[in-house]
Amino acid sequence: MKWRLSKKLSESITAYLFLLPFLVVFVVFLGYPIIYSLYLSFRSVSATTDLYNIFSDMRFVGFKNYLTLLKDFHFWWSLVTTFYYAILYIPLLIIVSLILAVILSNQLKGHSFFRSVYFLPNVLDMFVVGTIWTFLYAPQGGVIPQLLELLGIRYFSQQGILGNPRTAMLGVVIALVLKNAGFGMILFLSAIQNIPTCLYEAADIDGANAWQKFRFLTLPLVRPIILFMVITGMIGALNSFTEIYAMTAGKPSVVLWGKSVDVTQVSGYYLFRQWERMNYGYAAAMSYLLLIITLIISWLNARWLRKKGV
Repeated sequence: MKWRLSKKLSESITAYLFLLPFLVVFVVFLGYPIIYSLYLSFRSVSATTDLYNIFSDMRFVGFKNYLTLLKDFHFWWSLVTTFYYAILYIPLLIIVSLILAVILSNQLKGHSFFRSVYFLPNVLDMFVVGTIWTFLYAPQGGVIPQLLELLGIRYFSQQGILGNPRTAMLGVVIALVLKNAGFGMILFLSAIQNIPTCLYEAADIDGANAWQKFRFLTLPLVRPIILFMVITGMIGALNSFTEIYAMTAGKPSVVLWGKSVDVTQVSGYYLFRQWERMNYGYAAAMSYLLLIITLIISWLNARWLRKKGV
């Protein structure tokens, strides 16, 4: 009995030793920054502050950074912009991904090749993709404005797609959807291929057409994937930065209620701007407020979709 206990203890110690490198990496690269940023959010940090010395000239200011944030018009505008971005991005991503998955699930000739082609943009870096789309959208020499001009649409010949306040966000969303649709396609495709074929055979016997099979059979059975994509899409929208940085830098600007605002400045990019301006305590407070908003929205989304039977 004693030998068995010692053997079990030895196996447990061995398992923990294997986990130790991951734990060290987690504490150093994730745990410490999370705790330290929370510490910064209650401090006033100047441009000359030594951030690596917790005993430097950082002053404790309590909830001042959070209270200032709640009164910051540009922060609330960035949240509005973020939700607008999510409203455009999430449904469009789900629709495009699902259409691609349904088409490729029919085992068309060369489906393996097209599956790889559609997934390829997903492995590219977002900064690279954003730079490519910036050239495609450019007013001078951009392929898309030139094609639209050939069709008689000269609306984008001066500002391009990204320079126009009405189309800048849509341009970013289209680029991001076409990049990430391959990943969504793989998720939907795996779910569709796991649907028993006998269900479709029974539907054929009942005389169901292709649309009816999709609406009453395929769509209900892939709803867990839809739930996953809605939640991750919302989290991604609240953390979006690279695509905005690469394509628009938050621009163009418009005047709203007497204040100049950037139409593509989402909350993640506004957070970056605060770090860039060395408002470290303020930026840390903003990151935690965004975390709380993300958790609340994810919980509400999950609850609502479960009530709908997803």
